[in-house]
Amino acid sequence: MSKKYVFVTGGVVSGLGKGITAASLGRLLKNRGYKVTNQKFDPYINVDPGTMSPYEHGEVFVTEDGAETDLDLGHYERFTDENLTQNSSVTSGKIYQSVIDKERRGDYLGKTVQVIPHITNEIKEKIYSFENTDVDVVITELGGTVGDMESLAFIEAIRQIGLELEKDEVIYIHVTLLPYIYGSNELKSKPTQHSVKELQSFGIKPDVLVCRSEHKMTDDMKEKIALFCNVKKECVIQNLTADNLYAVPLMLEEEGLANVVCKHLNLANSEPNNQAWEKMIENIRNIGDETVKIAIVGKYVRLEDSYLSVAESLRHGGYANNIKVDIKYIDSETITEQNVAEKLADVQGVVIPGGFGTRGIEGKITAIKYVRENNIPFLGICLGMQMAVVEFIRNVCGLEDVDSEEFSPRCENPVIHIMENQKNISRKGGTMRLGAYPCVIKEGTLARKLYGKDEITERHRHRYEFNNKYRDIIEQNGLIISGTSPDGLLVEMVELTKHPFFIAGQFHPEFKSRPDKPQPLFVGLIKAAKKIKK
Repeated sequence: MSKKYVFVTGGVVSGLGKGITAASLGRLLKNRGYKVTNQKFDPYINVDPGTMSPYEHGEVFVTEDGAETDLDLGHYERFTDENLTQNSSVTSGKIYQSVIDKERRGDYLGKTVQVIPHITNEIKEKIYSFENTDVDVVITELGGTVGDMESLAFIEAIRQIGLELEKDEVIYIHVTLLPYIYGSNELKSKPTQHSVKELQSFGIKPDVLVCRSEHKMTDDMKEKIALFCNVKKECVIQNLTADNLYAVPLMLEEEGLANVVCKHLNLANSEPNNQAWEKMIENIRNIGDETVKIAIVGKYVRLEDSYLSVAESLRHGGYANNIKVDIKYIDSETITEQNVAEKLADVQGVVIPGGFGTRGIEGKITAIKYVRENNIPFLGICLGMQMAVVEFIRNVCGLEDVDSEEFSPRCENPVIHIMENQKNISRKGGTMRLGAYPCVIKEGTLARKLYGKDEITERHRHRYEFNNKYRDIIEQNGLIISGTSPDGLLVEMVELTKHPFFIAGQFHPEFKSRPDKPQPLFVGLIKAAKKIKK
C-alpha cells in the first residue's frame, strides 16, 4: 500500500483543537489496523521551542530520541500510543537553518535560493521522510491559522504534494469555528466560508471540514456549509465540546470522520475496533464523586499548559485509582516558611515539576521540606528531584551552603552540578541530556514496587546531575538512591524510606504516560494521596 498523507489546517482563530483532531484521527485509524504517525509544522523562526519560556507555547515536550517539541506532540502520543521522533516536529527555523547550511556548502550550485522551490522542497523532504518507514498514514498538522504570513511556505508545500501524489493518497482537513450568536440564538457559518475561501486562494480545496462549535449543528446548517464551501455534506464534521478530552475520538467516530477519510484515501479497513477505548471512557465516566487534590508547585503556573503533561499524567493516575483528581496550581514564588502550611493545607499530594532558573526555587525547597516533615505524598520531577536532594542535605544532613551549581556556582557544597564531560559544551541548550535513557532500579525499593521491573527507560531534559560526592551522606541519613544509570555513574531516582510516599526522578515520567497506560509514579502518588484524609 502506498503511503497516505493527511493535512490538518486551521481557520478563523487559533486554539480550535487541530491537535486534538489530528490525534483523534490517528487513534481511529490505528483502531482500524493502520500504522500511523503524526507530524507538527510550527511556523515560528525558533529552531525548536527548547529555549522558549513556557509562557510562549506551554510545555516543551520531549520525544524518545531527544527532540524538544511543541506540546501537541504530547497529545499525539497520548492518543495514539506511538513514540514520535525528530521528524515529527518541524519549525520554520529548522527549515531555514537547513537551507542556509546547504547554501553555505554550495549544494545549490550558485543558484539564487528562494522560498519556492528551495524552502518548499525542504518542507516536502520532511513530509516524505516517512516514505521508507513502515508507517501507513502520516497525519501532519499545520500550526497557526490559514492566512498567517508565517505559514505560507508550509501551505504551498502541502499544495504541491497534492499535485505530486495521486488523489487517493492525500486528503486535506480544515478545522474551523462556528460561533454562536446569543442575540439571534444561532450558529453562524460565515467565518467558516471565509476561511475556506482563504485556503482555496492558496490553491488548496479542503476535502473535510471539522466545525468546532458549542452548540449542535442542524442538518440545514451542514447542507449550507457543504454547498457554500464546495464539500459533500457527509464531509462536514461536527466537533462539539466533549465531557472528557479522550472522548473526542469516539465523538468524531460517530460523526463519521474516520469513515470519510478511509473512503477518500481508499483504505480498505474501514471497520473500527474501538472497544478498548470505549471501555476506558466508560470507566472514566463511571468514576464516583470522590476527589483527591494534588498541588503542582511550579514557577509557570499562570499558564496551565506549562505543565500539561504533568496534569494529564495526574488524571491518568486518577483513572487507575478510580478517583477524580483536582489539580491546584501554586506559584512557588509565593511560598514562604510562614505560609507554606496554609498553602498546602487542603492538598493530599504535591508534585514539584521541572524548570530552569533561580526564580521560585526557595519556595519549592520550602514546600519539599513541609511535605517531608508532614508525611504528605510527594513526587519530584527533574528539578524537583534536585531540590529534594538540596533540601535533604541542608535540613537533615546538616551541611551548610548547600545548593545547585545552576543557582550558586561558588557554593561550598554543590550537591547538583554539571558533570566534567559536559563542561566543555558552551552553547546554552547544548549541554542537556535529552531523550530516553535507561535506569536500573534497586531491589526492595518503592521504585521497584511501582514499576515492577529492574530496568526502565525514561525521558530526560536537563543539564545538571546529582554530585556523586554526596551519595554516602544522603543514604546514611535515609534518602535512598533507588535508581541509577546502568554503569552506576548517574543518580536517576531517590526516595525516603520512612515516609508514606516520597520519591523523585531526574527524568520526566509525564512524557510517557497514556490514559490507558498510566505512568507508575503517578499511579503510586494518587494511591498514596487517597489515604490522606482532609
